[in-house]
Amino acid sequence: MNDEINPEILKLSKVLATGKEPPTDLGEWDAGDDDDPIPPRQWLLGNVFCRRFVSSLIADGGTGKTALRVAQALALATGRNLTGEHVFQRCRVLLISLEDDKDELRRRVKAAMFHHDISEADVKGWLFLAAPGGKAGKLMTLDTKGRPTIASLAATLKQTIQRRNIDVVCLDPFVKTHGLSENDNNQMDQVIELLANLAIEMNIAVDVPHHTAKGGATPGNADRGRGASAIKDGGRLVYTLTTMSEDEAERFGVPLADRRLYVRMDSGKVNITPPATAAKWFKLTSVALGNGNDLYPAGDYVQTVEPWAAPGTWEGLTDDLVNRILTDIDAGMPDGERYSDAGAATTRAAWKVVQKHAAKKTEKQCREIVAIWVKEGLLLKETYHSPVARKDREGLHVDDMKRPGKVT
Repeated sequence: MNDEINPEILKLSKVLATGKEPPTDLGEWDAGDDDDPIPPRQWLLGNVFCRRFVSSLIADGGTGKTALRVAQALALATGRNLTGEHVFQRCRVLLISLEDDKDELRRRVKAAMFHHDISEADVKGWLFLAAPGGKAGKLMTLDTKGRPTIASLAATLKQTIQRRNIDVVCLDPFVKTHGLSENDNNQMDQVIELLANLAIEMNIAVDVPHHTAKGGATPGNADRGRGASAIKDGGRLVYTLTTMSEDEAERFGVPLADRRLYVRMDSGKVNITPPATAAKWFKLTSVALGNGNDLYPAGDYVQTVEPWAAPGTWEGLTDDLVNRILTDIDAGMPDGERYSDAGAATTRAAWKVVQKHAAKKTEKQCREIVAIWVKEGLLLKETYHSPVARKDREGLHVDDMKRPGKVT
C-alpha cells in the first residue's frame, strides 16, 4: 500500500473551505519584536477540553467511556458542574455517535439528564446530537491509488460546526471516523492533523474517544490505545479510564463485588502510573428511563456517571488542596531541613503539614495519607545534608509528574 501524502493534505485549509491557497511562507516572526500579551489557553471543562486542542479518552469496552463523555457534554451545555470538573464557559456541544444508532444515543443522553435533573429546556440550543451511521462517510479514506485522502465527513462536519456555532465536538469512537489503517503511523498522523487543524481554524475543542488494545489496563498508560502511537501522540489532552482494581477497592473500603462500578480517569500524557489518590474518580449508576410498554413493561436501564470521592481519609482532598500540601512538603522547612515520613519524626513530621491544610483530619489519617503518597511514588525519599544536624539525612521530595491534575 502506498502511504505517500496525497497532495490534498497539503491543501488542508482549502479543503476545509477557507477558500484560500496555502501560504507561500511560514509566517515566521522575530522573537525580539514579540512584546504583545500572550493569551491564556482557552480551557472549557477542567483540564479535559480546551479550544484549539484535540482530546481523547482511552478505555476498555464497558468501562463507562461514553457515559462519562455524555455527562461532560451536559456539564458544558448547561454550565453546571456535573462531573466534579470546573466549567469555565457554557458551550454549544455537538455529540456525534458513530457507533450507536439514534435511539441508543437518545437513551444515553436522557439517562444522564434524568439523573442530573436536567430538562429539555436546559439544553435547547446548547446540546446537539447526531448518529449518522455510514451515510456520513469518513474524515479520510484511501483513494484508488491507496493514498490517504480527505473524505465527505470533513466538509459536513465543518458546515455543521459553523451552522450550529459549536464550541466542542465529540466524535465517538475515533476508529469510526476514518477508513485508514489504524496501525499505520503515517496515516493516523494525517487524521489527527486534520482534526487539529479543524480545532485551530474553528477555535473549538475536538474530542475523539478511543478503544484500547488487548492486554492489561494500566491507569495513565496512553499506549493502551489501539493502533499506531501517532493517535495518542497527536492529542494534547489524552486521558485513560480504568476500572477500580481489587487493591484500590480494599484501600477505599469498596466491596469487591461493586468495584466495577467505580472508574478512575488519569492523564495519559505522563509516562508513569499516577497514584490512585491523585486520580479523578467516577461512579457508574443505572438509571431507569421509564419507557416501558406492553411488551417490555420494565423499560430500559441505562448507565450514567457521577463524581465520586474516596471516603474517610481521602474525603475532601481536592486536587487544589493536595497540590498545596505537596508544595509545602517539597519546599521543606525554614531552617533547611526536609520533612520526613518516619514514625518517630517530630518537628520534621510530614503528616503535620497535611493536618495544617486539612485541620479536620486526625493524626492517623494524615499519617496514612503520607504513607500512601510515599508508596505510590508521589513523595520520594532522597538523601540530603542536614544544615542543623550537620549530617546526611533522608527527606521527602515531590515527584511533580505525579501531581493530581498534571497536564503536559
